[in-house]
Amino acid sequence: MTTTIDRAEEEKITDSSPKEMGREESLTIDRIKAKQITVGVVGLGYVGFPLSLAFSEAGVQVIGFDIDESKIQSIEQGKSYIRHIQCDRLHEVQKASKLEVTTNFQQVANCDVVIICVPTPLDHHLEPDLRFVVETCKVIAPHLKPNTLVSLESTTWPGTTDEIVKTILEKEGGFTVGKDLFLCFSPEREDPGNKSYGTKNIPKLIGGTDPKSLELATALYSLALDKVVPLSSTKVAELAKLFENIFRSVNIALVNELKVICEPMDIDVWEVIEAAATKPFGFMPFWPGPGLGGHCIPIDPFYLTWKAKEYGISTRFIELAGEINRQMPKYVVGKVQDCLNVFEKALKGSRILILGLAYKSDIDDMRESPSLELIKILEEKGATVDYHDPLLPEIGKTREYSHLAGRKHQELSKNYDCFLIATKHSCFSVEEILSFGIPVVDTRNFLPRRNELVYPA
Repeated sequence: MTTTIDRAEEEKITDSSPKEMGREESLTIDRIKAKQITVGVVGLGYVGFPLSLAFSEAGVQVIGFDIDESKIQSIEQGKSYIRHIQCDRLHEVQKASKLEVTTNFQQVANCDVVIICVPTPLDHHLEPDLRFVVETCKVIAPHLKPNTLVSLESTTWPGTTDEIVKTILEKEGGFTVGKDLFLCFSPEREDPGNKSYGTKNIPKLIGGTDPKSLELATALYSLALDKVVPLSSTKVAELAKLFENIFRSVNIALVNELKVICEPMDIDVWEVIEAAATKPFGFMPFWPGPGLGGHCIPIDPFYLTWKAKEYGISTRFIELAGEINRQMPKYVVGKVQDCLNVFEKALKGSRILILGLAYKSDIDDMRESPSLELIKILEEKGATVDYHDPLLPEIGKTREYSHLAGRKHQELSKNYDCFLIATKHSCFSVEEILSFGIPVVDTRNFLPRRNELVYPA
């Protein structure tokens, strides 16, 4: 069963020095291979929760840490708060007593490995905001026992592990990395909703601060994951992760710009991409949309542009891609306005229903979703906006759109002047959407292209 620390255990930990607790033996390859270790995972979100399950399913004892009481309660009750993670997986590791969860970070003293999976957002100036990483390191450092392996999985700029994490752990914990503490960077590669690839079968990159750290981390992740890829340094691992998402950001910006070009030429951009994709080499299709979403692609490129400035380098190509993608919601709002004009209605005072709050199809994740920005812009222009997304019954707390918290999913009805398709969920019905006789702005090529009610965007 999943458990939390009780009061007697808490007092025992409080009265003892973390460095005097637990086994005195060092973390070794043999102990890791024998699974005679406890792995702590800090942050039980879209990265930490599935990672905790992967290690637990491999027969490793896991303690999951999170400051969100609701996540702890859900796990204890055997409920998954992430749609694509089945409750059956959680029930199995609970039966085997391989997963504990807690909000008490003093239990870090019981861990041989601590994996950090916390958010790395941007601030309002599009600069890295590492406060969650910094705060986590400061919280865990006093409780780490000697010879613990610490792994950072949060996406960040090259040098963070060595310059930030290492410095804090050594200062706050009194350790020397490479001697009595081990440290690596192993970027998360989660893709919520992907039916082919999950935590276990996505190749795992690892960069260590020293050879021993790399050796231990490689052995650790090999317990639960199919393929581990050791790299020469933490910086290589950090930059590889950024490059993966910059690659996507740049190519999505390219097709978004192509979409804008195609419209005045009366060319169907979707047909163009489909035609180009018939080439069996040298081309990979990307698809336009209302903007970028998720916690990676809209954010990660700016971590590299910020770091590049330290070396006097201007990353114009990356920044241009970010600028194009961030402008797409405004472009879509313009299309909504054009659509309403065709039907002799003004945007101000109109009722708009956005179909799809999630940032991509068939997931319940609205992090950085362009739909939130669309709601904001449309309402600033005087429209009344609701959303329809069965996968997200209510808008939760967000950093940038706190005023939208509490709004609830609305059903399709004739009470709207326009539908706006922002996400292509498989649960949406083409026939139902068109049955209301309401004009539809379609940003995802979901509806028949030549229907009189459909306005491509």
